[in-house]
Amino acid sequence: MSKKREQLLTQSERLFDQHGFHAVGLKQVIKESGISLMTMYNHFESKEALVLEILKKREARYLQKLDQFTEKKTGKAFMHALAEAHLSWIRDNGSNGCMFLRAKEEYSLAQAGHSAIVSFADQHKHRLTEFIHDKGFTNQEAVRVMILLEGATAMAEVFDIEEVATEVNGALKALFTN
Repeated sequence: MSKKREQLLTQSERLFDQHGFHAVGLKQVIKESGISLMTMYNHFESKEALVLEILKKREARYLQKLDQFTEKKTGKAFMHALAEAHLSWIRDNGSNGCMFLRAKEEYSLAQAGHSAIVSFADQHKHRLTEFIHDKGFTNQEAVRVMILLEGATAMAEVFDIEEVATEVNGALKALFTN
């Protein structure tokens, strides 16, 4: 990947994460990325194509973190490692909420034609649920854990991440006591 493309993706992701997708215009993206408008369009046909690529790359990094923490873990150990991976992601990337759900919200409310972004955000949540289900958990357990992780993401915007981590671990113990 070219250095300018990587720079564009990194700066755009930071801006969208901090300010939202519609609040950030292309002028701000190219200014803070240090590239020209032509360079931007050489790499992406539209702002929406840029957003979609950012979401794809973010998902890949997130799944890599989950794999790193949960490798060779099963049962309760897997669930606790999964939660720790998610909390580590929040610690490392800030607590501005879930970028996928924010993309879905912003692009669902916008005019038609953004179905690829909305669809990718939806599928991201399904892929995460399948990731848990594939480790031997029921669909119900996978959905419950996803709700817990999404709640942790939301609450980390308001509360200290360590307080959130304590509550997530307590909730996991309660969910998987049997």
